[in-house]
Amino acid sequence: MGQMHNIEMADGFELGAYTAEPATGDAKGVIVVIQEIFGVNGHIREVADGYAAEGYIAIAPALFDRVDKDIQLGYTETDMGRGIELAFQKLDMGQTLKDLQSVVTFAEQKGSVGVVGYCFGGLLTFLSACQIKGVNAASSYYGGGIVGVLDQQPQCPLIMHFGELDAHIPMSDVDKIKQGCPDVPVHVYDADHGFNCDHRGSYSEPAAALARQRTLAHFAKHL
Repeated sequence: MGQMHNIEMADGFELGAYTAEPATGDAKGVIVVIQEIFGVNGHIREVADGYAAEGYIAIAPALFDRVDKDIQLGYTETDMGRGIELAFQKLDMGQTLKDLQSVVTFAEQKGSVGVVGYCFGGLLTFLSACQIKGVNAASSYYGGGIVGVLDQQPQCPLIMHFGELDAHIPMSDVDKIKQGCPDVPVHVYDADHGFNCDHRGSYSEPAAALARQRTLAHFAKHL
């Protein structure tokens, strides 16, 4: 089990973050876990706990804190609408990337840094791989909007994961991503959007397990 604490951003703002650490031994590195549109909720904390169990320090920054503190949403239609509003209307993307840079800079004090993100966090993981200094490896899960930022190129080893049944990210977009990032492994699963989240009906245990295995191997190689 981890705990919440604050990380000071470059402008002095105190951003909340959930941090989980390995129970024993030295950490293999630090994984920054980037939230979905639902905030640093129970699922994202469980994801962070899972990386801690694998020997990493895991930090999940509460990026919505710039809008309102400690936002944790569920998966109802109402919550989804609220999450979309927060992520794509109220949150400033430029400021969010600055905040992620501050989090990575903080994390670097503890070890080599990797980034993993889901949904909205998958897009931010791609942008982090392209823009943020100090990221040594990244794994992006079903990042909506990546197809619109392919003018940028990853500056660290990156892998990506998409669901073949994902209506939000059609395979035509995934094909464009493959063409735009020819050196990036892009894995496609027989699964829907959100297949990693076991709190949702779209959860796919086989896809989640394989993507996690690939992500852990990626971090083991590069961190």
